[in-house]
Amino acid sequence: WNSPFPPSGQNLPSPDCVHSETAALPAVTEQLEMVSCLASLSITPLPNCSQETLCSSSSTSTDHISSPTLHVMHGRQEIMEESSASGLDSSIQDDGRKIYFMQRRHRFLSRMEKHINKFRGWLPRKPMKFDSETLPDLEQNESFTAPFSRSRIHHFIIHNKETFFNNATRSRIIHHILQRVKYEEGKNKMGLNRLLNNNSYEAAFPLHEGSYHSKNSIRTHGAENHRHLLYECWAWWGVWYKYQPLELIRRYFGEKIGLYFAWLGWYTGMLFPAALVGLCVFLYGVFTLDDCQVSKEICQSTEIIMCPICDQYCPYLRLSDSCIYAKVTHFFDNGATVFFAVFMAVWATVFLEFWKRRRAVLAYDWDLIDWEEEEDEIRPQFEAKYSNKERTNPISGKPEPYQAFTEKYSRLLVSASGIFFMILVVIAAVFGIVIYRVITVSTFAAFGWALIRNNSQVATTGTAVCINFCVIMLLNVLYEKVALLLTNLEQPRTESEWENSFTFKMFLFQFVNLNSSTFYIAFFLGRFTGRPGAYLRLINRWKLEECHPSGCLIDLCLQMGIIMVLKQTWNNVMELGYPLIQNWWTRRRLKREHSHIAKSSFPQWERDYNLQPMNAYGLFDEYFEMILQFGFTTIFVAAFPLAPLLALLNNIIEIRLDAYKFVTQWRRPLPSQAKDIGIWYGILEGIGILSVITNAFVIAVTSDFIPRLVYAYKYGPCAGQGRAGEGCMMGYVNASLSVFRVSDFETRSQPRTNGSEMFEEAVKYCRLYRDYREPPDSAEPYSYTLQFWHVLAARLAFIIVFEHMVFAIKTLIAYLIPDLPKDLRDRMRREKYLIQETMYEAELERLQKEKNEKKRKKDKTHHKEWP
Repeated sequence: WNSPFPPSGQNLPSPDCVHSETAALPAVTEQLEMVSCLASLSITPLPNCSQETLCSSSSTSTDHISSPTLHVMHGRQEIMEESSASGLDSSIQDDGRKIYFMQRRHRFLSRMEKHINKFRGWLPRKPMKFDSETLPDLEQNESFTAPFSRSRIHHFIIHNKETFFNNATRSRIIHHILQRVKYEEGKNKMGLNRLLNNNSYEAAFPLHEGSYHSKNSIRTHGAENHRHLLYECWAWWGVWYKYQPLELIRRYFGEKIGLYFAWLGWYTGMLFPAALVGLCVFLYGVFTLDDCQVSKEICQSTEIIMCPICDQYCPYLRLSDSCIYAKVTHFFDNGATVFFAVFMAVWATVFLEFWKRRRAVLAYDWDLIDWEEEEDEIRPQFEAKYSNKERTNPISGKPEPYQAFTEKYSRLLVSASGIFFMILVVIAAVFGIVIYRVITVSTFAAFGWALIRNNSQVATTGTAVCINFCVIMLLNVLYEKVALLLTNLEQPRTESEWENSFTFKMFLFQFVNLNSSTFYIAFFLGRFTGRPGAYLRLINRWKLEECHPSGCLIDLCLQMGIIMVLKQTWNNVMELGYPLIQNWWTRRRLKREHSHIAKSSFPQWERDYNLQPMNAYGLFDEYFEMILQFGFTTIFVAAFPLAPLLALLNNIIEIRLDAYKFVTQWRRPLPSQAKDIGIWYGILEGIGILSVITNAFVIAVTSDFIPRLVYAYKYGPCAGQGRAGEGCMMGYVNASLSVFRVSDFETRSQPRTNGSEMFEEAVKYCRLYRDYREPPDSAEPYSYTLQFWHVLAARLAFIIVFEHMVFAIKTLIAYLIPDLPKDLRDRMRREKYLIQETMYEAELERLQKEKNEKKRKKDKTHHKEWP
């Protein structure tokens, strides 16, 4: 491992330390420039900026009380004056259009005093000296951090006041100022966001630290800036096998983005054991195929004739025609399936519990343990809507807009109705896919091409999954717009309430959209079809689709495999392809329009402005993609053990793809703080609980695990002997297929051929697809046998036992694994104790100095009074 950074979890040296280690990295200038590109109809765009982007129509914001252009100009002038009064330096580039630069490079500490005192940044205190006999294990150079205060500046390690605050902190301070600067008289006429919303400004963003690439090698000449260093050590595809430099990511992008990549790296690392065990389960099925009695019987049953799978057009088939499907099913549904389902349930719990510990370590190392998010500001839309309804805030004592109880819940009721309607749309889409499957299986069965005709069910499933994927992607676009509309309709009071409401709706919509067809195949396909002669029909017309003689698990595997591969591939292509194409087109247009200007002569703000802005929803799409993948990896993993392996391979690419996107294709986002992943952790816990239930039903209902056990212990050759090996499964296939008399077919179900062209004589009896019914000559023909009720009871018992056992194991593991590692708890307690001791000693020292000073003054006064 030859990266200049330590593995994740260790502290990264400061830029000065990095310089001393690499011996070639030049000092990185601390700077932040908030760039705002003007958009106004009265000003001609700068030639090297996008005219389409910068020229926008007049805003209809409620802030406009007169002529939009005059008001916008007035707002810009006021905010620049107020920003200067707040201590920010501003410069203007005027070349046909005004570009404002907000910066604070010189005397940052002194000029920002009143704002820094309000900003609770955790910064390093001076090293503390302690008695080595009392604390022999304390490192000599250890120091702790504390909230910065100008009045206690002498307690902090300040080598250079101009570089005391890192880039992320300086960005947050300047953004804090710009968000609170008034641009017009009025209690709500303040903040940069309002001017962005009413098109006074086109954009505002921190600048990247120069170019991310260099002609010189980083090993010989060092990195030119932090962005270049991030690219070479993190975003470049050639370093995919290295640890992520989390500390540098945090310094450059802020704690919130650093925490996302820490979680993504942790999730990817935890997928290694899950992928390995899942691969072993799959290989176990491959290596034990020759010993599988059920597969042998299906492949050797050339004399067993199966009933047609559809009305009229489908022919009779030999059971041996399903040989390949029986073998593939054994790869996934074998003796190790139950173990793997339990393992994945435990894995999900271990993953979440150890992530809490990992998050705690990061929060401590990044000084976020005691960090609390500032009180959310009221959304401008909420203020505009309810500006005429106010009440006094019981905490601040200030008047604020108020939403009446009846109006609030009436809006929530309308929103809930919209959510319910969209879920019905998903169900309707699934219903359409079911109709397609029913119609298409008959069409393929009558197809002229023998390959399609003999594999009509697989062809139907494959095409249905592809169509379902297209429907999923189209509905996702619709759901985003509907979720945004419903969330705005609710009029949430604060930004956090808006984000939580939007996140919940988007997750609910897309989770149902993505998994509804999978739930249908897993738990409904082939379960309610009836029997020949008394089929249950869709709209009293179409016969519902049945499963293969080897079961429906092969359909579920095919559904999950295609959806996972297609969706992950599509997401990766869109995530990287869209910004690449957009940026390429912008560079091509600029090169064509300004061929006489060298690329290097463009200012940094121009190069960054031509990059793509970060998604309007922040990290929502990044988290959401991984959460859905986590659901696929856990919810139906008993049916598809290769899901963790596919997820692992995707995430190895995803980490570097996201890194490349953040470093090279996106504008630099505003660094922000967060001490956890927020609402997503609760969603992960909910998916973990749901996965236990679904896997219990997949094993009990979808797979053949329970029917085989019942046969082995009760009806097979080993009945009453207390064992259930492969030798005990002889005769299982014949016992699980009921007999049907062809003359009992309904008229509309009667096959057009009697089977004489395939067999020596006309077919008189055929076998049902995995059903336990009495033969046609019995006293109660086609009624359920006793074996059916035994299997049903065993399935219900297994679901109850499996769920209780796994939930007990999960609860026990969660109880045994503490949220904080022991060494971290000890470090936190020791830090608290030492800080208290230091403060106590500092106070004693201060009192002693005051006492000595008073004594000195008293002695001096007494000396002057001496005759």
